[in-house]
Amino acid sequence: MGDEQRLGHAELLDAAREGFEGGTDFTVAVEEEFALLDPATLDLVNRFEELQAAAQGTALEPNLVGELIASEVEVKTGRQESFADVPAAMAERRAQLEALVEPLGIGLAATGTHPGADWKDQRIIDTPHYRRNDELLRYVVWRNNTFGLHVHVGIRGADRAVAVNNGLRSFLPEILALSASSPFVESVNTGLHSARTQIFTRFFPRCGVPDAFASWREFEDYIRFLYETGSMTEHTQLWWSVRPHLAFPTVEIRIADGQPDLAEAQSLAAFGASLAARIARAHDEGEPVPDHPHRLIEENVWRAIRWGLSGELIDFERGDVVPARARLERLLEWVAPVAEEIGAAPYLAIPERNAAERQIARFAEGATLEEIYAEQAGVPVRG
Repeated sequence: MGDEQRLGHAELLDAAREGFEGGTDFTVAVEEEFALLDPATLDLVNRFEELQAAAQGTALEPNLVGELIASEVEVKTGRQESFADVPAAMAERRAQLEALVEPLGIGLAATGTHPGADWKDQRIIDTPHYRRNDELLRYVVWRNNTFGLHVHVGIRGADRAVAVNNGLRSFLPEILALSASSPFVESVNTGLHSARTQIFTRFFPRCGVPDAFASWREFEDYIRFLYETGSMTEHTQLWWSVRPHLAFPTVEIRIADGQPDLAEAQSLAAFGASLAARIARAHDEGEPVPDHPHRLIEENVWRAIRWGLSGELIDFERGDVVPARARLERLLEWVAPVAEEIGAAPYLAIPERNAAERQIARFAEGATLEEIYAEQAGVPVRG
């Protein structure tokens, strides 16, 4: 029985507020989602329960969970008190997962979408939580065969967490552009850099860029309204691209595509943590990041979905457009002091080409989707 069923939503909201008031600044946890593959065919395989059973009694067991479909697995770093400890934890979790799947004959990949899988072949995990979502969402949840990377950043103070969440909204497009890794889906070259984001945020309710809230009380009133109208029965049914988490005193950044390259995953986590910390510092100094309207941020989200790092983003303060890479370079300069403080500075980088750009370039060279995906998964193409 989950917390909502034991306590009721009013008690959960009270506990969430108290958690933030007693929280710790700038702790970090990262969650990575991986596709489970047949190494010979690169097809998705519904083997999560088998993997979960194999993890019992291992160091990975408490940090391995299911994620909607049986052909997907999520691994978690757990809470790290300093970002300096996060990259090693990410590397360790990947190594543990690889060691677990190898004797089972399961392959792994971490792009935002599988390039050729048919959603109709996937199976929803048989747990009470996912059965409830299956019944609630139907086709919406069946269709969501996507793989992401989430970054939790600890923020002390409930109102302060809402302020950081508000500020992060404006930078979701930059995070997405940096992370884009999903140009292909259902055997189609979509012309997008992040098909995952288009699928997920345009299908799910209460998803994408949230509104800005003036205070924790206003945010809490909205969540209470969702519960009391039956719109939401679990706190996880708030699928925004960034959200104050109701079970942990963290702000969770959820917009990023999964990352096939460990170093780029670590860099992405460093960027998200540094942004959250920098926004918190700006709030503390009385110079909060502007709360841009949802409709403006969505314009940049679309640009990041469509063109990723290869495109342009709108600079709302200057009123013009700038290359996405230039925009990211400015942000790296802006977060640099706090990145140094939290131990993230050594990992901040913009790749020459991110995962989407590399895949698109290979497709232009004549590589097949299977060959491209095999390169991302690190497995040989079948003969």
